[in-house]
Amino acid sequence: MSLAVVHSRALDGLQAPPVRVEVHLGNGLPGMTIVGLPEAAVKESKDRVRAAIQNSHFEFPARRITVNLAPADLPKDGSRFDLPIALGILAASQQIPAEALENQEFLGELGLGGELRGIRGVLPVALTLRNSGHPLVLPRDNADEAALASGLKVLPADHLLEVSAHLLAQTSLIQHGSPTGVGKRLIGSEGDLTDVRGQHQARRALEIAAAGGHNLLMVGPPGTGKTMLASRLATILPPMTETEAMEHAAVASISDQGFHIDQWGQRPVRAPHHTASGVALVGGGSTPRPGEISLAHHGVLFLDELTEFDRRVLEVLREPLETGRITISRAARQAEFPAGFQLVAAMNPCPQGYDCDLDTNCRCTPDQRRRHRNRISAPLLDRIDLQIEVPRVPREVLQDTQQTPESSAAVRTRVISARERQLTRQGGINARLTNREVETYCALAASEQTLLAQAMERFRLSARAYHRILKVARTIADLAGSDDIEAQHLSEALTYRAMDRLRIQE
Repeated sequence: MSLAVVHSRALDGLQAPPVRVEVHLGNGLPGMTIVGLPEAAVKESKDRVRAAIQNSHFEFPARRITVNLAPADLPKDGSRFDLPIALGILAASQQIPAEALENQEFLGELGLGGELRGIRGVLPVALTLRNSGHPLVLPRDNADEAALASGLKVLPADHLLEVSAHLLAQTSLIQHGSPTGVGKRLIGSEGDLTDVRGQHQARRALEIAAAGGHNLLMVGPPGTGKTMLASRLATILPPMTETEAMEHAAVASISDQGFHIDQWGQRPVRAPHHTASGVALVGGGSTPRPGEISLAHHGVLFLDELTEFDRRVLEVLREPLETGRITISRAARQAEFPAGFQLVAAMNPCPQGYDCDLDTNCRCTPDQRRRHRNRISAPLLDRIDLQIEVPRVPREVLQDTQQTPESSAAVRTRVISARERQLTRQGGINARLTNREVETYCALAASEQTLLAQAMERFRLSARAYHRILKVARTIADLAGSDDIEAQHLSEALTYRAMDRLRIQE
């Protein structure tokens, strides 16, 4: 038999489409050709495969070898097809039985000595295969990741010889069990809200943001604790559900950084530098890859020094902040990635920076302040629910060791309780309510409607800001255990519009 077929999987965004690796041995000058839109790493696999077969003491056929990766119109990248190609050559040359390759799928990179090396993007493959009943043979380095997809038979191997012995029925690959030591943890547990002195309004805004999944902007001079507060947000968020953990792990798996099993169940916290490009932030490339907003899915995206980011880079956040997804379109390919992140940003109130309090210590002119804040567009600000000022902390508060601030664990208890109320009432968090759902779940009495109308007139608020104020008020009511949005809840929500107040003052 001079033709063999091996089943494998490619990557297309978060999808794992099937690929038939067809190997044909024909007459002619010895050589090897790979067709089917292979990219550079796939084309180079012929040299790795040849060396791996020879160093594993198999015979490399001295014939014309044609490898077809079907479907031919699907681009193939990476080193994931090394193992399927090697097995196809061995089966086509009758060194292993071709029928043993049926109803199994194979992935893995080969070293020159025949050892199997880990690859990226295994979890989307495992999630696709777990209901098919087909075993997945792959490198041992990827076994824990693949085993996260319950119901999938994972057969790890360390060497091409182990896979060949398994197919020859000489020995059997042992099914890999569920990874050990995997539990739900909170990322950033090395910090705690007890480290934060003073800043009572900022702590309260942080709790509201965690309870409702709201975006948060902190405005204040350097050294007031904005970065410390942002880093503590993850410590008060509820533990991830299994579905959330699986979605985040799948995104990390296909990224260039890969997924490590010890990250399972941890809320991601991403803090890109202000020099990051638009592609780095939202994703892209000739082969679309997820960016920072997708790597922060179900976690926190912290943008420090917000006004130092390129304005065009910040504008690309508008769509994912609204929809929770991002679509990357290229001439030949399109990929959609989840981007359900929680934005936390920090900025200085004016370009002067150090020791500025917008009062006696500020030397900036009103025009300089206006230009500084105009680096952030009004549509982007509209999508940030909570905007607070973070002033300097008095020295006596910093030196007060008699009072211990409330811990993250105590705050997290209230946050979890508020989240449970939201899930019971509407099946999701308040920040993700649609406009129609806002009308249903955030209804106001007549007096509260008058108060909100006056605020909209005074601060010239948009319709989007109107709905976001209602969502924040709904969260404050949930934290208070109230079924209705009362006047004090709405009044507190209106206080978290620092940028609107600064704009009116000018």
